[in-house]
Amino acid sequence: MDCLPAALERAGNEESWAVADAISTVLKNSEELHSWRRHLLSACIKGLVAMYSSSKDESKQEVERSMLLKLEELLCVVEEVDPDDWCSLVKTGLKYRYRDETFLRVLNAAIQLLYKKESSLSQ
Repeated sequence: MDCLPAALERAGNEESWAVADAISTVLKNSEELHSWRRHLLSACIKGLVAMYSSSKDESKQEVERSMLLKLEELLCVVEEVDPDDWCSLVKTGLKYRYRDETFLRVLNAAIQLLYKKESSLSQ
């Protein structure tokens, strides 16, 4: 279970995300769930950054789209993100995907969520 977040950072690893979702379901009523989701969020962001950096064209749109939807889902429940991860995602995403509608929609939703008054990033 400890190695899974690192495996999730690699692009196109849908099977690992299915395992991660299963683990999240098992941890549903446990104290470890929030920590687990934070690890998943970080892995998702790092995976997107790696994907954007290595594939400057938009050849893996479906994989990126599913990762962006996963990012949005995780952000809604975790509501916090490592500032370094966030900075990398915004910088790399805007550099390579500034025309991608899904990226921009998820980025907008994330900004609304992360920069609300109580958020650690808004301070």
